[in-house]
This record gives sequence, C-alpha cells and structure tokens, in this order.
Amino acid sequence: MTATATRLDESAPDRPLRPPRVISFSQRLSRWDLRVSPYLYISPFFIMFAVVGLFPIAFTAVISFMDWDLVRNSGQFVGVDQYAWILGQPQFWTALRNTFSIFLLSSVPQLIAAVVIAAMLDRNIRGRTFWRMGVLVPFVMAPVAVALIFSNMFGDNHGLVNQILADTGLPAIQWHKDAFWSHVAIATMVNFRWTGYNTLILLAAMQAIPRDYYEAATVDGAGAFRQFRSITLPSLKPTLIFVIITATIGGLQIFDEPRMFDQFGRGGAAQQWLTITLYLYDIGWGQWNFGRAAALAWILFLIILIIGLINLLVTRRLVRGEGRRTP
Repeated sequence: MTATATRLDESAPDRPLRPPRVISFSQRLSRWDLRVSPYLYISPFFIMFAVVGLFPIAFTAVISFMDWDLVRNSGQFVGVDQYAWILGQPQFWTALRNTFSIFLLSSVPQLIAAVVIAAMLDRNIRGRTFWRMGVLVPFVMAPVAVALIFSNMFGDNHGLVNQILADTGLPAIQWHKDAFWSHVAIATMVNFRWTGYNTLILLAAMQAIPRDYYEAATVDGAGAFRQFRSITLPSLKPTLIFVIITATIGGLQIFDEPRMFDQFGRGGAAQQWLTITLYLYDIGWGQWNFGRAAALAWILFLIILIIGLINLLVTRRLVRGEGRRTP
C-alpha cells in the first residue's frame, strides 16, 4: 500500500489540473427559463382571474355586510342584517324548494341517460362520428332559443305536448300553473341541453378503458350487460365524481330556462318555478338592493359548497375500493 501511494503521489504533479467550470450567463438564463417559464405561461390566466374574478367575489363579500347605495357607490355597515333579512323571507324558502326540485328532476335522469347513451356510442356502430357530434348539438344551441322552443311546446292551451295528449285522449296539463309540471318542463329543457355534454365526457372515459378487459370477459362468457356492470361502471366512477359535482353546481345555478319559461320571467304568478338565481336577479335589478343580492349570492355559494362536499364524500366512498382488487 505504501509503494502504491508513493507512485500515485509521484504521478500526481504530472497530471494537468482541471480548469474550474464557469457557468456562462446563457446557461444561467437557460436554467432560469426552465424553472420560471412554466409559471409565466400560466400567469395570464391567474392575473385575469384575480382582476375579473377574485376581486368581484371579494367585493360582493364586503357589500353583503352593507346597505349599499349603487348611485353613490358607497354603503353603511349593517353586519349580518342582510343575511337575516334573506333567511326571513318566505320567497327564499320557496325558491330554495323549487331549485332543489328542478335540480333533482334534471340531474338524476340526465346522468342516467348520459351513461346509457355513452355506452351505446362506445359500441361498434355505423357513423359513430356523426352520432357523437349529434349529441353535442343541443349544447351548442343558445339557451334562450332552447327555452323559447320548449316554452311553446309546453304551452297550456296550444302547446305541442298538450295537442299530442288531446289526440291520444288524455287530459291537458297546465304546465304554467301546476308547480310540479312546470318543474318537469324546465327540467326537460336542462336535460335537452346538458345530456350530450355529459355523454361525451363519459364516452371519453369509456374509450380509455383497456379493451383487454372486455375481450377477457367475452372469453369467460360474460354478456354485454354483465360487462357493462362489472367493467364499465367501476372504471367510470372517478369520471362520475366530476360529472356529478359539475351537474350539482350547474343545477343549483339554473337561470336561463326558468326565466324564459314565460314572457314575464318572474318565476310564475304564484312563484311556481321561482329559483334562487331568479330571486337574486329580482332583488338586485328589480329592487336595486345590491347588499341583499350579494348576501343571497353568498348563501347560494355556501349551499352549493355543502352539497358539493356531500357529493364528494359519497362518491369517494364508492371509489375507495377501486384499484384494490385481489388477483
């Protein structure tokens, strides 16, 4: 070991010294670009959101605690009086009941129809591209056009649906007078517009399922329904979480369809289809009380947040065992 160390020491001075590595400015700029550029690329969205989204949200939170004067652009702090006034109005509870009724009548059939239609489009049928594009056509249509068409279809006297019922010998339905049937008519408009959108989302998730699962199930003798129940639905659970939450948010914020259901846009003569957003619009632009309108908007936000968390907890329990199957 001593002789070897001596030889290494003797040969060490003969080796050329390695020059120190100098990092140039371009190399530093390249490293800086790799670290910072992704944040610069996405920063315009967050800047715009802070200006046109986050600031108005915070501003309405402040206004909700004030008796705001829009003309003078100032207000007086009143605490939670605006919230107490909203919760003490019978119209609010009527609007809340109508909103949940329309939400249930639209969201549940909509999701079931979207799953069924997506499963049909996922099969080997002719003209698949045409049918997949066709289901999205109602979503592209303007909400006002859809509401006008369906409000005429569900007319009390000369509506298309009542004419069909009369031809079949059934009694006519008072779509604009009966609360339940008005909710059914509005929910039909919502289902017409949004079923295709949810169908394409679920169809994309079905396309991502490996086909080997279906081939193995076919070899084992499983039929189409058994494959759908044992393979398709379990694989769709993460996507169903997203679809259910977005449907909840959209269903509780419904505005265009009930407003265009008649020519007045006030939720019916007896508030048969008055929703929270319609009531909010009436307080803000009908009564010109933006403090109460802001308070109602935040109450609606809290309701959507609570319902969304409940949906998230329920659907998470359904997917908790996903990926833990024993071989």
